[in-house]
Amino acid sequence: MTKPLEGRIALVTGASRGIGRAAALAFAQAGAHVVALARTSGALEELDDEINAIGGSATLVPVDLGDAPAIEKLGPALLERWGKLDILLANAGILGPLSPLTHVQPNEWSKVFDTNVTANWRLIKTAEPALKASDAGRVIVMSSGAAHKCFAYWGPYSISKAAVEAMARTYAAETATTTLKVMMVNPGPLRTRMRAEAMPGEDPLTLRTPEELAPHLVEMASPSWGETGKIFDFPQGKVLTPQMPA
Repeated sequence: MTKPLEGRIALVTGASRGIGRAAALAFAQAGAHVVALARTSGALEELDDEINAIGGSATLVPVDLGDAPAIEKLGPALLERWGKLDILLANAGILGPLSPLTHVQPNEWSKVFDTNVTANWRLIKTAEPALKASDAGRVIVMSSGAAHKCFAYWGPYSISKAAVEAMARTYAAETATTTLKVMMVNPGPLRTRMRAEAMPGEDPLTLRTPEELAPHLVEMASPSWGETGKIFDFPQGKVLTPQMPA
């Protein structure tokens, strides 16, 4: 079987469940060595067992994205151990409070932005030397349709995802003349714990699964992928170019 990620090193955040877990398994199945980052050691160990069972390999990194010193050490450690990083899937994120903007507490606002925006900036910053040491570095940033729809009461999450998209597009522009490619992904409604928190009355069996999205992430992580600075919209199944103002 052809393995499009054979010999690649892939860092996946939020790897213990949901989209991150499905992506980690798909990357491993495609031949990548997965560096799986999440807060929960037990869930990471279960993921490691599953990756080993399909003939893959993983390195477990039980770290909270809020631990800035640990994140800053990650990039140099990757470069020292493997001499490169081929894939960064910046997937981890939190929903935050579903509340009117004026009712959101400062600590709640800060937690959402620290996790969804600042931690991803730190990841890109620390990983850049290792990504540029790859012959085809790939950065995939998980966004959301909430960044554009701006539903009432979803303020912190929506605004943080809009910021994540702006960050990814900026980084794509800054690396446009290199072999590095930067993509955003709108996964749409998927059968995840975060979706269940946001929509508690929804029947999860009506939703698509993270495992259905995973093959598209493998494609974007592959050396053959050529797009950058664009959004893969999973509900539509196609790549979209962000609209620029006139």
